[in-house]
Parts: sequence; structure tokens; C-alpha cells
Amino acid sequence: MTATLERTTIRAVPRPVHTGRMRYLVAAGCIAICTVTLLPLLYSVLASVKPTAEAAATPPTYFPHGFSLDSYRRLWDYQEGLLTYLGNSFGTALLTIVFTLLLTVPAGYALARFPIPGKELIFVVLLLSLIVPYQALLTPMFLMFATIHLTNSLIGLAVLHTAIQLPFSLYILRNSFAAVPRELEEAAVVDGAGSLQTLVRVFIPPTVPAIVTVTLFAFITSWNEFLGALVMMSSSEKFTLPVILATARTETSLGGTDWGMLQAGVTISVIPCVLVYLLLQRYYMAGLMSGAVK
Repeated sequence: MTATLERTTIRAVPRPVHTGRMRYLVAAGCIAICTVTLLPLLYSVLASVKPTAEAAATPPTYFPHGFSLDSYRRLWDYQEGLLTYLGNSFGTALLTIVFTLLLTVPAGYALARFPIPGKELIFVVLLLSLIVPYQALLTPMFLMFATIHLTNSLIGLAVLHTAIQLPFSLYILRNSFAAVPRELEEAAVVDGAGSLQTLVRVFIPPTVPAIVTVTLFAFITSWNEFLGALVMMSSSEKFTLPVILATARTETSLGGTDWGMLQAGVTISVIPCVLVYLLLQRYYMAGLMSGAVK
């Protein structure tokens, strides 16, 4: 038996040739996607530091022949000042995050754990609002907000952004709460914890990635939203950054587009989104997958 084993030769399993080729194809595809995504951002940054004459030149130059911060200076002093519009955007985004979490965390917990009659139907009905474009609801919402004096108000705009974000946030949190092991909930009940204590001490800690994901999406949705802010706001001191950029692009002496100032505004508006995403990236990926597998 020993001699037979010694004479036995172990042959290595040949590695499929297509595996190595597929790896290079995937890498090439990723590089192509990154290039297509990053090139417009790079062009915006380069265009924002061009001298005014070069930024308006036709045909445009892709790389600046000179360096100038005049576009940022003009944007800084534009109308009420850049800090005013940044403050409006940040304030609206923070209010949107607070309103979204206050509504979706208890709602997701209740739909995931409480024996509510017809809760699956309720959940589906709430998700159906995803198929209705919010632009179709702007007119009735504006009329309603005008009645209760919430137009031209950051709070009213934050309520509108919260309504846009609610269905997706509820979907993420409800699935995350449902994925928490039931044994943890039963142990908390045995120890005498109430519903609120169980939510705070048992359910929120393991679902932090999902909550961070909802926070990230609420921030980006509010920060970039344009049409609702344009409809709801009537005074320039209440405008958010996307609205003021739309008005700033036609502020040349002949009614043309001030490309330098516009690209400076685009560059500034991208920075908070990138920073927030980089800071919360590890929670973001875990939050999207939470609840997918039990």
C-alpha cells in the first residue's frame, strides 16, 4: 500500500486561461468607468482656476494656460455671499437628516417587529410612493405649504426633502431591523426593557451602518436638490447653493454664461459630498447589505 502511494503522482489542476484574462477585462472596465466619472470633475476643477478670458474662450481649452482665483472671488461676493448659500444648504441638509431619522427609525422598527395587522400591505403602500416623481407633487405641496406658511423657509424645504427621502430610508431601516436576531429582543423583554429601551439598546447598535447609509443619502439628496428649492424659495437670501449656481451662470454683461464662476461653484458643491462619503464609506457599504442575508 505504501509503495503504491509513493508511485502515485499528484498532478496540479490546470488553471483556466480565461480566469486571468477575465481579471484584466474587469480591471479595464473599472478603469474606464472611473475615467468617465472623474474626467468631468477634473475638467470643472481646471476650468475654475482659469483666467476669466480663458474660461470663456471658444473653442475651450482643456488645460489652463494660466492660474487665477478670480472665479472664486466673484462667487464669494455674489449677491448675499457664498457663505449665506452654503449655510442654507447645510442647514436644510441637517434638518432633512434629523426629520428623516426621527420618522423612519421608529417606523422601520414598528414594521419589522410589532404585530401590526396588515403591516406588509402598509409597507408596500409606503414604497409605492417611489414610483411617483416628486416633481408631480410640487404644485399641491407648494399650495399646502403656502397655507401653513412654510414657503420661503428652510424648515419647509427640509420637510419637502424628507418626503422625497422617506420611502427609500424606510426600506433600508425596516430590512435592517428585521435582520436583528429575535433572541436579543426576547432577552431584553425578559430583563424588563420596554419598546423604547429595546429600540435604543438592542436594535440601534447593530443597525448603525444602515442608519449611517440613510444619513448619507438624506444629505446628498438635500444638498443636490434643485427644483423643489427653486419652487419653494422666493427671496435670494434663502436660496440654496444649487439655485444660486443656476442664477449665477447668466451673470455676464452680455447675458452669457460665466463659465469660470459656474465651475467654481460646482467644485465647491462637490467637496462636501465627497468628504461625507469618504468619512462614512465603511458604514455605507455595510448598510446597503444589511438585511439582505439573515
